Amino acid sequence: MKIHKLITTTDALADLCERLARSDFVTVDTEFMRENIYWPELCLVQIANDREAAAIDPKADGLDLTPLLDLLTANEDVLKVFHAGGQDVEIIFNLTGRTPHPIFDTQIAMMAISQSEQIGYANLVESWLGLTIDKGARFTDWSRRPLTDRQIEYAIGDVTHLSGIFPRILERLRKTGRGAWLDIEMERLADPENYRNDPGTVWQKIRAPSRNAQVLGRLKALAAWREEEAQNKNIPRGRIVRDETLADLASHPPKKQEDLAKVRGLSGAWKDNDIGKRLMRTLRDAEPLPHDELPPKNGRGAPLGKEGALVADLLKLLLKIRSREIDVAARLLTRSDELEALAAGLRDLPVLQGWRYETFGRDALDLVEGKLAFAVHRGRLKMTHVDERTEPAAERE
Repeated sequence: MKIHKLITTTDALADLCERLARSDFVTVDTEFMRENIYWPELCLVQIANDREAAAIDPKADGLDLTPLLDLLTANEDVLKVFHAGGQDVEIIFNLTGRTPHPIFDTQIAMMAISQSEQIGYANLVESWLGLTIDKGARFTDWSRRPLTDRQIEYAIGDVTHLSGIFPRILERLRKTGRGAWLDIEMERLADPENYRNDPGTVWQKIRAPSRNAQVLGRLKALAAWREEEAQNKNIPRGRIVRDETLADLASHPPKKQEDLAKVRGLSGAWKDNDIGKRLMRTLRDAEPLPHDELPPKNGRGAPLGKEGALVADLLKLLLKIRSREIDVAARLLTRSDELEALAAGLRDLPVLQGWRYETFGRDALDLVEGKLAFAVHRGRLKMTHVDERTEPAAERE
């Protein structure tokens, strides 16, 4: 494989992208810094196909990334392959307002052919190629220049190894017939809505103990205010106010600004500074959350109750058994909140549709309806269908 160590000019980048545009796929990775800032700073882009690989320096003077960004977001003929690519996609979206498409994520793909929920890149390389990655440069400061040869070699290795692994994963998916399982997951990864920084919706990611419209209205307003403060200052949102402090302020709003000095998680200076004034104004102006925005009970629907909680536990046990039997990550089949919704009586759920229904949902529904039972065979838990003609002993009595 031909390695271009570091591309720093627009002409060289355009030539590279013209060649890569004739590939069936490219593997992509980025190095960035975001620990102390809101907007991640792109420091390096690595890209490869099965013939050549390169590192691209977006901080090089005069370099125009347009040829690369067009290849990633506008060329539908080339598949873009990432590993755990959510943050990489976010950076590309921030630069262009578009996401790479079509897209393939090897971490997600591994969920369909193994029980690995979130396999790391080093483990992926070791399991498929038998190579051990030097992690020494992993936590380097990628924003500093010049980059060392060791840094560049480490970074390019991320895409050269991936270009060798991806075809093998694809072949395994073809053999198992599970490639179609991943279509929805990959489209979800490429959905631009996942990467929009909408201050009006960030409150939904904060754990709130109440469904009270007044409390949630204040939480929504506070979360939006914090997001705008963090964006304007370009610092992490947690450096403004932590989630748990926001939730506490929403539940127990202070009556006057001086009371902010008593709030756990806030500096005493907030009792009379400008940011404290803006917070109090936000609280004062907050409206109750509209009824149609209230989160459903129990995350997905009806309240679970004690019996429902027991059924949900049985469904989670069934999920563990099934994922082991077919060697697939449980998270790809369904999630805990969906199983709780099924136990609570809801039926309009992804787990009861398409391949998920055929693979797991049908048995899960049978378990809820009393048509499936647990049994122990040779020391291992198995599922067995109950003869519907045989009533439970308690009912016969």
